[in-house]
Parts: sequence; C-alpha cells; structure tokens
Amino acid sequence: MRIDIITVLPNLLDSPFNHSIIKRAQQNGQVEIYVHNLRDYSTNKHKNVDDYAFSGEAGMVMMIEPIDKAIETLKSERHYDEIIYTSPDGIKYNQREANKLATLENIIILCGHYKGIDQRIRDHLITMEISIGDYVLTGGELAAAVIVDSVVRLIPGAISDEVSALTDSFQDNLLAPPVYTRPSDYKGWKVPEILLSGDSKKIEQWKEDQSMERTRRLRPDLLEE
Repeated sequence: MRIDIITVLPNLLDSPFNHSIIKRAQQNGQVEIYVHNLRDYSTNKHKNVDDYAFSGEAGMVMMIEPIDKAIETLKSERHYDEIIYTSPDGIKYNQREANKLATLENIIILCGHYKGIDQRIRDHLITMEISIGDYVLTGGELAAAVIVDSVVRLIPGAISDEVSALTDSFQDNLLAPPVYTRPSDYKGWKVPEILLSGDSKKIEQWKEDQSMERTRRLRPDLLEE
C-alpha cells in the first residue's frame, strides 16, 4: 500500500510515522508513506499557498493552484483509489471505514489548514472527505496521522499477531471485553475465575457476554447501528 500526504506542515508528521508499528511496516515494505510539502508546488516567489477569501470572510483559504499541481503530479505517476480531504464536513471516521481503506492500493490524503481549501478542489479532485470527530483542529495533519495509524495496523503482517487486530473494539460493532494479566490476585483484586479455568468454550462465551454488556452500558449507539 502507498499513502501520499499533502501538507503545509510536513515536519509535524515526522514523529508519528517513525515509531512502532508504522515504522516497522515501512521497513518491511508493507506500506510506503510519502509526505509532500505543498509549498514545493507554489509558483509564488514567497511559496505562499494561502490567500484571502473572495467573500471577505476572516481567515485565509488554501489556494487552488498548488493543490491542483500536487495532486496532478502524483496522479500522473500512478492510479489512486481515493483522494481524501480531512474536513469537519466529511463522513465520521470509524473502524468500518478504516477496514475499507486498508484494502486499497494507493491513497492521497490532503490535510486541510487555515479556513479550508478552495471549494473547486473539493468539487473536482477530492473523492472522499473524512472527519475524525465533531471538533476543530488547527490543521488536518493530526487527523491524517490518525487515519494512517488505523489503516496501517490492519495491513497483513503489520502486526505480528494479526488475529489481535480482528478482535479489537468496533470490529463487530462491539467494545472489546476486559483483559487481565498476571498476577491473578493483586491486593485482593482477582481475575475472574472463568479466565483461569482453561475451558476455551466457556471463556469465549464470557468474552462475548462481556462485550455485549459493556457496549450496552457504555456505547448503546453501536448496538443501534
């Protein structure tokens, strides 16, 4: 899988992509991640990528030309399954969307900034808009990092125990059951006896019951879906 990210703050993404699972996935050739500085596509001598809105609204808007040049340059080199814009207007991101993106071969993520991007980019070049929540960030870089992290961990081989990713919260619209490790008795706080029984069928049933109970109590909206 290849992920290209277009941003005005490329250095902001250095740390998230150079540690842990994402770093290993890149080293092992399971994913390629390229971060592109939008200013490299500016024809302005000052490398500006923003301008005032025609409406006179407060705040700056990301200009159409550098974004178009960046996207068209990448598209001239390969086919992209999705060109994503991180936006408050987008679909609410969830595990189901992460699963879909993990099956794709090439994607572009355009990070929003300032008051947003020229609407014509959204009308003619963007194929998908994603929101990671009902709040506003200073830019789309952190949203892009969230999307990349959630997708890369699903790529076969990225996690050594691939079954682990399939049993995470939200995979079946349920929260994951509680988990425990040694010691089985700490300060009188004991691990449920069923988990020490060795009876795999009863343990699996306990996990299913716990997932359902926790979801009903903490996230009943998931059950409604």
